[in-house]
Amino acid sequence: MNRPAYELADVIRTFAPAFEQQYGHTVSPAQRRALRDLVRCRTAALGGHVEACDACGQVRIAYNSCRNRNCPKCQAAARAAWLDRQSADLLRVEYFHVVFTLPNALGPVGLQNPTLLHGALFRAAAASLLTLASDPKHLGAEIGFLAVLHTWGQTLTLHPHVHCVVPGGGLSPDGQRWLSCRPGFFLPVRLLSRLFRGKYLAALQQLYQQGRLVLAGTQAQLAEPRRFAIWIDELRASEWVVYAKPPFGGPEQVLKYLARYTHRVAISNQRLVSVDDRTVSFHWKDYADDNSAKVMTLEGVEFLRRFLQHVLPSGFVRIRHFGLLANRHRKEKLARCRSLLHASATVDSSESLPVEGAEDAKAEADFDEAGEAAETGVRCPACGKGRMVIIEMLPRTSAISPSHVGAVADTS
Repeated sequence: MNRPAYELADVIRTFAPAFEQQYGHTVSPAQRRALRDLVRCRTAALGGHVEACDACGQVRIAYNSCRNRNCPKCQAAARAAWLDRQSADLLRVEYFHVVFTLPNALGPVGLQNPTLLHGALFRAAAASLLTLASDPKHLGAEIGFLAVLHTWGQTLTLHPHVHCVVPGGGLSPDGQRWLSCRPGFFLPVRLLSRLFRGKYLAALQQLYQQGRLVLAGTQAQLAEPRRFAIWIDELRASEWVVYAKPPFGGPEQVLKYLARYTHRVAISNQRLVSVDDRTVSFHWKDYADDNSAKVMTLEGVEFLRRFLQHVLPSGFVRIRHFGLLANRHRKEKLARCRSLLHASATVDSSESLPVEGAEDAKAEADFDEAGEAAETGVRCPACGKGRMVIIEMLPRTSAISPSHVGAVADTS
């Protein structure tokens, strides 16, 4: 796996001073921490170790990762470990993919209230799926699903949406039967959309009535009750996008999807095309133009502003489980589902699904984490036969000793 020519760290080093001068007063603690962590990731500032191949003697210096969830270099290992855990929760049934998206008009208020509005997005999407699925006119079952929050579009603009991965069925109200949905069809999207809109707007009005919403700057006018009511009416009159993608198929396809989506950040280093003293260029996919691959160039400060929009507040959970998969009773509910689906045709709790997506994530993790103190025994990149063994620990901001001059520094 080749190291990208440019990294987000390069952008931060180049444009952080100008960004701080223009937007420093608006930066949250989590955003400031992301700027600090990403620029220090895989550098001597975080310490590391020296390792040598036990076969050919190749020596290299490996610096520690920042492990910030917004760092594109630190997600592969977290994703691989998470996938290992998720494989035990999958059922041998058809899976569906439903996406709930907030309208653009909510963007400015969302930026001022990310915890409240993103939390309301999770709850409204979950309540809509659980309510409609429990209706006897549709499925009449208790379902479970995983939901992942993404806040970005391809050009780093604000685009909050939740991806839901849902098994195609659920438990009957008495828990005695597995009720399957129709092949290739889960729930009516139009009804989901209207239910989602109603639940979200009700939550938004409640937050307003409780005085919990920050409405400042260009949104200050919404603090006036009449203007807020008009705004809510306009949102209610618009169509909200709920999109049901074609079904995945079985659990192998689900893991392949999750390997790409769950620990994604707003932009990867591989998408960066160039960084100069004024601009940043990056690849993006134009879905409105038949998914055409294009290159966008932004002023460096504007690029950082857009990127930092997607740094969530500290402690905000962006991968959540609902219904049957809720943490408090997941083990018992899944055991019941497997029993009803017949154990011989389901994923055993000790089974690991060897699918392409999970293997790719593990390979990427091995590459990303090569040299981490916790990841010993990585295969030697020089001879391909030996294993890299730690021979010396390097403290933070450590100077490199003369004996290590000429060693390869691994900052991948």
